[in-house]
Amino acid sequence: MPSFSSRLQQSHLFLRRRLLRPPPCLFGWAASISSLKVTWRKDPLLDAAIDRDKRWRLCSRVVREVLNEPGQTIPFRYLENRRERLRLPVHVKTFLARYPNLFDVYPAPIKPRQPPVPFLRPSPRLRSFLDLDARLRSLHEPLALAKLCKLLMMSRHRALPVEKLLNAKRDFGLPDDLLCSLVPRHPQLLRLVHAAGDRPFLELVSWEDDYAKSVIERRAEEEAQLTGVRMRPNFDVRLPPGFFLRKEMREWTRDWLELPYVSPYADTSRLHPASAEMEKRSVGVLHEVLSLTLLKRMAVPIIGKFSEEFRLSNAFTNVFTRHPGIFYVSLKGGIKTAMLREAYERGDLMDRDPLLEIKDRFMEMLDEGYKEYLERVKTKREAMQKDLELMASKNAELPDDDEESAETEQPL
Repeated sequence: MPSFSSRLQQSHLFLRRRLLRPPPCLFGWAASISSLKVTWRKDPLLDAAIDRDKRWRLCSRVVREVLNEPGQTIPFRYLENRRERLRLPVHVKTFLARYPNLFDVYPAPIKPRQPPVPFLRPSPRLRSFLDLDARLRSLHEPLALAKLCKLLMMSRHRALPVEKLLNAKRDFGLPDDLLCSLVPRHPQLLRLVHAAGDRPFLELVSWEDDYAKSVIERRAEEEAQLTGVRMRPNFDVRLPPGFFLRKEMREWTRDWLELPYVSPYADTSRLHPASAEMEKRSVGVLHEVLSLTLLKRMAVPIIGKFSEEFRLSNAFTNVFTRHPGIFYVSLKGGIKTAMLREAYERGDLMDRDPLLEIKDRFMEMLDEGYKEYLERVKTKREAMQKDLELMASKNAELPDDDEESAETEQPL
């Protein structure tokens, strides 16, 4: 017969297993989620939105490469050697010809007593844009601060690794030097923590209730003020034209939308990972993160870097395909990009971030340079055409060889 201690140990083990086991209803919910499959369908309009920004991303990479060099100058051939890393599809000479207002080319030696070689430096037009960029970032610093605090407030320990933040800073419109500019100016909210032998973290110093409201919650409040009727926060589901869900998926989505909204800023440490509430919370976090980005879209691998801090499951990417009326995943450029459907109307971004003014001004500068390039090409072609016409007219005035020989053979 087992001893009392062994029976007590077995009883303790049995109770521990019962406590750790999720309720039966969660098994059904988890099973229902795993059995739901939505076929991915291409959205040409949203894919085109990513394509339209290809020139902006390419030129921004080249400009940053030069600005990050000592003295903000770089030998021409050094930049040519970095084409593959910059994903520059044309030679640097061709790139400079297409956008002549970005850089000045001047001769200088790489080392003393060496012959001069072509160097690049920012042009006066680019310098003017950089000054405007600094002024606009200073004007919209409260918005950048709010975004940074919101990201920290959504995280598990109110802190995020600096390395991960720096990888995603441009998606949110945060300044490149945020650790040297934005963070030190707001010590009452942000603190940089260097733990011994550990990677640096950015930590939230104090909780701000004004920031602890999601886009969905604010939208419900605004609608309530307009209508005078209390609105329940919920997601805006917009299925693309011609997209239909199977009956079981429609019923599941309907029941899921009826669940109470779970704020991404709420404490969800007690929620079971397989619960319906946790699914609602995961969608809320992903929706809020995308809402904080400049273009209301973000590369899925970059989002995945924050999965641990935001308490997202390893299979969080399935959330995007399970909710096609809220998200769209584009495969443009060979990388998965999650997009917010509600932010776009027929492929055009309608929910515009104030910081996008910087991008708009940059594109204006690129358009000016490209227009100058096209005018040069046109002038060159016209000059070549005139030369050809002049040569043709001169050839027409010259007598034929047969006529000349006949004239010389006639007697005097």
